[in-house]
Amino acid sequence: MSRIGKQPIQIPEDVTAAVGNDAVVIKGPKGELRSPTFSHIKVEVTKGMIEVKRTRNDDKTKALHGLTRALLANAVKGVVEGYEKRLELVGTGYRVKKEGNRLTLNLGFSHPIVVEPEVGIEFEVEGERDVIVKGIDKEAVGLAAAKLRSLKKPEPYKGKGVRYKNEIVRRKPGKVAKVGTAATGGA
Repeated sequence: MSRIGKQPIQIPEDVTAAVGNDAVVIKGPKGELRSPTFSHIKVEVTKGMIEVKRTRNDDKTKALHGLTRALLANAVKGVVEGYEKRLELVGTGYRVKKEGNRLTLNLGFSHPIVVEPEVGIEFEVEGERDVIVKGIDKEAVGLAAAKLRSLKKPEPYKGKGVRYKNEIVRRKPGKVAKVGTAATGGA
């Protein structure tokens, strides 16, 4: 049996969960999320707990058992606490500014880039170089942060670009290091 799938999910007092035909609706203080259910996976809500059970024992159903439980746990946490991803801009002249609910990013291009948030996503700016992406849906927060990072990925020579907070960028030595070893005869 799936180790993750068999663990029950504790429902906090201010959260309600309702099982429908194709989804579980979870409502909490921060909002409402719908988590899909799959065939041969049964979700039961009893006494402040959500239990996920499967009706078959084939490999696909076993995989969906743990996945369903993880999605439900993420939804419960999201409507109570929410999720956030932090990004930082590294590079000379790289700046971010919040105008209304959208971001204006200067990333070394000839023009600023304006980013509109998706539904359920909120941007916050700390200083001129730090961006916080917030929301209740873990997948949507991660996707919005990945889209911001993809505007200018960190490059390996100087490390400039948009990166996650505390992300380690592997640096390459560049041409100068290679020329130095060739000039000395290589050994």
